Formats: sequence, structure tokens, C-alpha cells
Amino acid sequence: MTQTVLAVDLGGTKILIGEVTPAGEILTSEKYPSTVVDQRSATEKIKAAIKNYLQQHSIQGDLIGIGMCVVGRVDTDRGQWMEIHPGLSDPIFLADEITQTFQLPCWITNDVSGAALAESILGIGQETGNFVYINIGTGIAARVVADHQLIKGGNFNAGEVGHMVVDMRSDDLCTCGRKGCVELFASGLGMHNQTVKFAPDYPNTMLTIEEGKRVTFQELIGAYEANDPLARKVVDQALQAVAALTMNLIRVSDPEAIIFGGGVMNDGWFLNHMVTFLNAKTIRFITKGMRVTTLNPNEVALKGAATLAFMMKKGVKTYA
Repeated sequence: MTQTVLAVDLGGTKILIGEVTPAGEILTSEKYPSTVVDQRSATEKIKAAIKNYLQQHSIQGDLIGIGMCVVGRVDTDRGQWMEIHPGLSDPIFLADEITQTFQLPCWITNDVSGAALAESILGIGQETGNFVYINIGTGIAARVVADHQLIKGGNFNAGEVGHMVVDMRSDDLCTCGRKGCVELFASGLGMHNQTVKFAPDYPNTMLTIEEGKRVTFQELIGAYEANDPLARKVVDQALQAVAALTMNLIRVSDPEAIIFGGGVMNDGWFLNHMVTFLNAKTIRFITKGMRVTTLNPNEVALKGAATLAFMMKKGVKTYA
């Protein structure tokens, strides 16, 4: 019987649970509502979801453990979920708690780290052990894999590149306390905020701005293609910001490939336009490509959680 792992991906609006094989095949899966208000509430939601899943689904393989991806800072070695958001910390030994509840060994990691791990084992890692995974969605984060090892940092916070400054002249203040961070301009939320900021200067824009409703990236693309000046300003600003971020990461980590994930990057439009802002000398060593992930973006963290569990079960702690 094939060994399998119960993989769990905690997101902002959902918990995705699935039984996954070492090859990354998801045998069955189901979504449940989540909360990221605080770690204790999220933990109880996770427990309830796992319990429901095990009651509703027949396990098809030899289940060896539980792998889990969560938002925030994680100490994988200790199984400790340290922080769900900056400034909102209630350290929980989540792995031990899940192990005690379900009598299965459990391992946890950050969601972007999980996606990078999935890339390393199931994606670009089959070609190179030196790459950067950049996730651009509601926010921006990245992970650097150097010589097949994920750089995690002294406080398990390496890769929070959304707070890399790309505009020294900007007066836009980030939640991190700095001005001009890339997340302010190029994340999904950042582009919405920039649209609202500049809208008074473009009264004839075709974009519809409503109180309490976000201007989506797809709406911005449509307006951009129609040569709407507001959309052009916001999106071009975002493209240049991500180009600067990407080149900075290339200079710092010397990767052979850059892989993009997240909702903003899904269909390849952003990347196809962003590359026009890159400097040829800076990217000359990206010999394995710069591309959107070939892994399903809705499943990449789930597969990463499973991959982590299989590796840790074998005693491989490269990504701990």
C-alpha cells in the first residue's frame, strides 16, 4: 500500500485538506471555512476540519502523518506556530497538539515555505537547487533556495520581501513602518490602494471604484489593455516595482531560476509585461528560466505540506 500524508493548508478564507502521495497526487480533498483572527481560534478550526475530513473520507493509503502549512512565522524543528501576523503572537506548539489529538505525527511550516518546498521537490527543483520563489497575491513574499536549502533566517522570517523598498522617494507608508515598500505598489491590495489614491486625478477612468469593494487585478488588466490612463499608471508602477524586487533578489542570492506564484501571477500576463523592465546584465545567469509555477496554485501549499511530512518522516530536515 502506498504511503500517504494528510496535508493541511490554512489560508485566509479556507482550510484545504487532502490525502497526498509522495508524487504529489491528491487522492481526495475538501475545503472548510477558516479564520486567521488569532492562532487559538485558527487551531480549533483546523482540528474541527481534520476531524470532519477523517469522518467523511476513507483513507486510501498507508497514512504516515500530517503535514501542515499555516500563515505567519513557524519554527518547524520545534513544531511551534510562533506568530500569525506581525504584532499578533500567541506561540502554540501546534504540531504536538495535532499529534496528541489525532495520534499521528505532525509537521508544520509557513505557507510560502511550503510552496517553495513543493517547487523544490515537484517543480523547478528537478532542474536546479538554486532558485527564488516569489508569491504575489494579496501580499508579497518570497523564499530563496540556495544549494538545495531553504533560507529560513534566525527568527524564521527570511523571505518577507514585500517590505523591500523599491521607491526611495515614495511617501506611502507601509505597515512595517517604512516607506516605498514593493507590497504597497504591486500586491493585489497595493494596486487597489494605488488606484483609489490616484483616482481623483483621472475623473474619466473606466474603472469603477466603490466603497468597501476592491478593484481586482483582472479589472485593472482590462482597463490597461483599453489604454485607460489610471490603470496604466497603477499597473506600470507595479510592473516596475516587481522588476526592481526581482533584480534585487537576483543580485543577493544568485539563483538560476525565478518562479512566480500567487493570484496576480497566475495567467502569466503580469510576468510577460514585467520582463520588459528587467536589465539584461542583471538577469544573465538566470539560465533555468523565469516563469510562473507549473504547479496548480490552488494546491501548491497543500503539496508542500505533504512533501514536508514525507521528508521529516525520513529524518531529512533540509527545509526545517
